[in-house]
Amino acid sequence: MPGINMLTLEDFNYNGKRVLLRVDINSPVDIKTGLITNETRIKKSIPTIEYLSDSGARLVIIAHQGDTEDYNKLISLREHSEKLQALLDRPVGFIDDVAGPAAREKIISVKSGEILLLDNLRYLCEEVSTFERDVKLTAAQMTGCYLVKNLAPLFDYYVNDAFAAAHRNSPSMTAFQELLPSAAGKLLINEINALSSIIVEPERPCVFLLGGLRVADAFGMMRETLSSKTADYILTGGVTGQIMLMAGGINLGAPSVRFIKDRSLDRFVKDAKEYLTNYPDKLLVPDDLAVDENGIRKEIATGDLPSDSLIVDIGEGTVKRYKKIIEKALTIFVNGPPGIYENDISSMGTKAMWGAVADAPGFSVIGGGDTISSASKFIDTEKIDYICTAGGALIRFLSGVKLPLIEAMKQSYLRYKKD
Repeated sequence: MPGINMLTLEDFNYNGKRVLLRVDINSPVDIKTGLITNETRIKKSIPTIEYLSDSGARLVIIAHQGDTEDYNKLISLREHSEKLQALLDRPVGFIDDVAGPAAREKIISVKSGEILLLDNLRYLCEEVSTFERDVKLTAAQMTGCYLVKNLAPLFDYYVNDAFAAAHRNSPSMTAFQELLPSAAGKLLINEINALSSIIVEPERPCVFLLGGLRVADAFGMMRETLSSKTADYILTGGVTGQIMLMAGGINLGAPSVRFIKDRSLDRFVKDAKEYLTNYPDKLLVPDDLAVDENGIRKEIATGDLPSDSLIVDIGEGTVKRYKKIIEKALTIFVNGPPGIYENDISSMGTKAMWGAVADAPGFSVIGGGDTISSASKFIDTEKIDYICTAGGALIRFLSGVKLPLIEAMKQSYLRYKKD
C-alpha cells in the first residue's frame, strides 16, 4: 500500500486464537419490509471471513446497520448472519447481544474455525455518529468505553475490514488497536490499493466523472485532484454540473435555482468560480441539459437557458462529448450520477455514461451508494474494474483527508510490527 504501513492477515497465526473482526455490512433496507435489498457489502466481506475461519480462528464478527440519521434502517443483524451463512456455505452463529454477559459467554464458547456474529453495534450509544460528533474521545480514551472494556480482554487479535466506515472515529473502529495486535483485512487493503491507484501516479489520461446531489463531496475531491494535478479532466454532471454553470454566469431558471438554494448548495458557486478560473482546461461542464416539462423530456442548450422547467439530466450533446474523453482515458473514477436516474425521462445520461465507462479500456473505479445502485441498474458491473463499497470514506480519502481507521492501523503497526 503506497505510503501506508499496516499489518496484514498474513502477519499472524490465528489457529485456536480468538479473533475480533470488524466488517462493514451496513446494507440498504426496504423500509416497509425491514429486509435487506442489496448484498454487495456482505459479499465483499466473505474473503476475509473465509481466510480467518480456514486458519482456525475462533472468529467473532462485529458490525453496524443504520444510525440515528437513518433510524428506519437501524435493525438487528440476524438477517445479515443468515446471508453470510448462505454465502459462506458454513454455519454462522448469531446472538442478539453486543457486549453484554450473554455475548461474552457465547464468545468464550466459540471453537476453532467457528463464526459468531454479534448484534448491531449501533444499539450502543457510543457507536452512533452523534456520540462521535458530540463527545469527541481519543482512541486511548475509547478503551474505557463499554464495548472495548468488555470485549478486548477476550481476544488475541483484532482485524478490521471496514473501509466503508474508515472515516468514523468510534470505539469499534479505532480503539481495539490500542490494546490488541491488529491486522487489515483483504477488503480494506483492496479498497486502499484501488483508490491509491487513482491518486498516486495514475495512468493517463486520468478522468473523474462527478455528479449526483452530494455537491460537498464533489467539490472536496475537485480541490485535491486539481491542485495535485491528479485529474487530467473532470467531467461534471448532476447538480455539481449545474453549479459550475451558475459559476460561469448561466441562469438555469427559477425551478433549478430554487432547488439548489433550498438546499444551501449555492454556497459552492464561489468555489466553482475559483476552479473555472484556475483550471479552465481541466473542468468540463454540460453544454446541453434535459428538463422535465410536465413529464416529457426536453433537451435544451445551455446557451438557451433559463428554463421554466426543472433540469433533470445532461443532454445528448454532452454525453457525446464526455464519451469521447472517457474512451481515451486510461484511469476513470466515477462518483454520482449525472441525472435523476430513477425516472425514465431523466435516466438517459446516467445510462449512457455508465455504459461508456464499462466499455472503456481504461482502469475504472466507481464508488458511492447512488453510483453503485445506478450502475447495477444499467450495466453489467462485472465490466467495472473495481467497485468501492465506501461513500464518505472514499470521498475523504480522495480529498486528501486523514481517515481515523487508517491512522489507528498505522499506530498498531508501530506497536506490534516484528523487528
